[in-house]
Amino acid sequence: MIIGESTHKREPKTIALAADLVIVGGGLTGTCGAITAARAGLKVVLVQDRPVLGGNCSSEVRLWILGATSHMGNNNRWAREGGVIDEIMLENAYRNPDGNPLIFDTVLLEKVTQEDNITLLLNTAVYDLDKTQTGDKIEAVHAFCSQNSTKYSITAPLFCDASGDGIVGFLAGAAFRMGAEPMEEFGEKFAPDKGYGELLGHSMYFYSKDIGRPVKFVPPSFALQDITEIPRYKTFNPKDFGCRLWWLEYGGRMDTVHDTEKIKWELWKVVYGAWNYIKNSGEFPEADNMTLEWVGAIPGKRESRRFEGDYLLKQQDVVDQQVFPDTVAFGGWSLDLHPADGVYSDQAGCNQWHSKGVYSIPYRCFYSKNIENLFIAGRIISATHVAFASTRVMATSATGGQAVAIAAAVAKKHNCSPREVGEKHLEELQLELWRSGQYLPQTAISDPDNLLNHAQIKASSTLELKELAGSDLWKPIEHSVAQMLPVKGDIPAVTVWVEASQDTELLVELRKSSKAFNHTPDVTLETRSYRLIAGRHELVLDWDSYFPEECYAFVCFLKNEHVRIQYSEQRVTGLVTVFNATNPAVSNYGKQEPTEDLGVDTFEFWCPQRRPAGLNLAFALSKPVSLFGTENLQNGWHRPIAGPNAWVAAIGDRNPELNLQWNENQSISKIDFVFDTDFDHPMENVIYVHPETVMPFCTQHIEVLDDADNVIGTINDNHLTKRTLTLTMPVTTHSLKIRLQNSHAHVPVSLMEVRVY
Repeated sequence: MIIGESTHKREPKTIALAADLVIVGGGLTGTCGAITAARAGLKVVLVQDRPVLGGNCSSEVRLWILGATSHMGNNNRWAREGGVIDEIMLENAYRNPDGNPLIFDTVLLEKVTQEDNITLLLNTAVYDLDKTQTGDKIEAVHAFCSQNSTKYSITAPLFCDASGDGIVGFLAGAAFRMGAEPMEEFGEKFAPDKGYGELLGHSMYFYSKDIGRPVKFVPPSFALQDITEIPRYKTFNPKDFGCRLWWLEYGGRMDTVHDTEKIKWELWKVVYGAWNYIKNSGEFPEADNMTLEWVGAIPGKRESRRFEGDYLLKQQDVVDQQVFPDTVAFGGWSLDLHPADGVYSDQAGCNQWHSKGVYSIPYRCFYSKNIENLFIAGRIISATHVAFASTRVMATSATGGQAVAIAAAVAKKHNCSPREVGEKHLEELQLELWRSGQYLPQTAISDPDNLLNHAQIKASSTLELKELAGSDLWKPIEHSVAQMLPVKGDIPAVTVWVEASQDTELLVELRKSSKAFNHTPDVTLETRSYRLIAGRHELVLDWDSYFPEECYAFVCFLKNEHVRIQYSEQRVTGLVTVFNATNPAVSNYGKQEPTEDLGVDTFEFWCPQRRPAGLNLAFALSKPVSLFGTENLQNGWHRPIAGPNAWVAAIGDRNPELNLQWNENQSISKIDFVFDTDFDHPMENVIYVHPETVMPFCTQHIEVLDDADNVIGTINDNHLTKRTLTLTMPVTTHSLKIRLQNSHAHVPVSLMEVRVY
């Protein structure tokens, strides 16, 4: 027993910590940043003011993680974010295909605790900091943990604010903005007026459950009494739960930092009022057996402070897909603004305007312009309110956290500031980001240390795409459907099989994107019309067009419900069918068509279906497409863009081999592999149920042998994009043999990249 008595004030226990990098904020941005930095060799302290990691994607809020893929609801093909965020999403799909938010918590916690270089402080809030006498650098941050009544004083040469509200930047006096810029400041035509509001609000979600017997609900006294105060109340559906109710939003007219508790109470009022309406209005008899299973205790925040870096990303940068020399991250979510009045607004819950493809984010947006050693990451990066409307989503924010982490490692190596990393060591920064799995749009990367640069590569087979065999599945063309085909030069004639239920006319178009690296079929090259009598037909589509650069051709079959077309069960890396539809079961949008000049483009959305429904069309080609060769392993891209960018084995070669040969012996200590885990799949972490725990294109078993046929490394049961074989002792050899296997019978084995060091 401890008995104590004191006549003077006692201070909480204080622990001093030192690190190479302090990251404040354990949301997805800070989590991915901490893991990336730790793997790059930095000692990291990760400070999180909540009991779990993930922020808005944690079990405390339960928002799905999204970014450039946008639920597959835009034209950004193969756009899922890479690096650690990709690893997390794949691991979650593997372990947690039903989207249980509690299991997702464990995925994040495990990833962090597996890194010896990370000191994780949960339930710990930063409340103060120390600066140098000059005032332009941070020396230490001070934090308090409510659970162990302990103060932490944490020193480091570099700090990253990924806290969402920017507590470190704010305390340090970093330049920031809050609210919307007027249209005149940057010429942004989508900038909102005062009537629409200058801030996005918070949201709170709930989960319901059918317990198999009637259950009553007595609302708390603070619940909203008059549901008609919510203009969109008639859209409530008892089957909706969690972040499908993203529009339960409030607070855009308030101080979204200091009024958060007030906003929370208003959202509780709305949530319990909504549930009272569902349970007790008599409008929803199907809700009789339903009960509330969970209601959020903290709101999910969208917007508060935005900090100023050396560059402020603008609407035009997003829409025009501006190319930056210092690209370190990318986005692809829409410019997505919400009315400040949120759930009480009579306007649409959001206004979303997309660019025609993914856009780049420059490094200059990720550090403070006036605090010398402060990185900024997450939704607080240097962007206008309109550009922020796209960059704010979690998967995009995670790529920024990863960029900051690698930049911090480069800064430590060269003993320089964040700004100097971009000014003096940009090429190194981009190379290390690329090695870590980050995708940098329109940024060519060369890796001088990769021994594959001067190796000869031979394969046991290479796909010469001549056909995809037909199946028993024939579907009516209820929505216009297009088969995307990689092409260069003359496009071969395409044979397909259709069945008309009556005499009709079928229109077929050949399209491409106006930019080879995009996947928006906004250029129509040719149109063919086919008069069909009732019955089955073999159509030979012969084209005159020429494609001077590698890109995707879209063979588009326009909507005709009287025609069925044959599908194939075969899937191939870099091939996909897309649909133009307004049916949410197929895609979220049909066409983007602003009725006023908002500084965005008019174009159609052609989106894939989710698997297992999303299949390729059955087709035969007059000559094979030969764009799946081993040269793709050396081209510097690790996802399909203007072409597949992958070596793909012949469809019948189920156990293919690659042979890497050099003219002289090489000392090899590490081999990196990049596999196709379907970057077109958004892989939402909650709500959606995913039918596959391993993506069908993913190579699962790898065996590597030296020139004496000794096995020097294996990878088994793989489900991740990037895997590394680190050899315990360097191997001297003049060749490597790589054997690969994929258990998906209808998918040929593929490999996006192999790097040898």
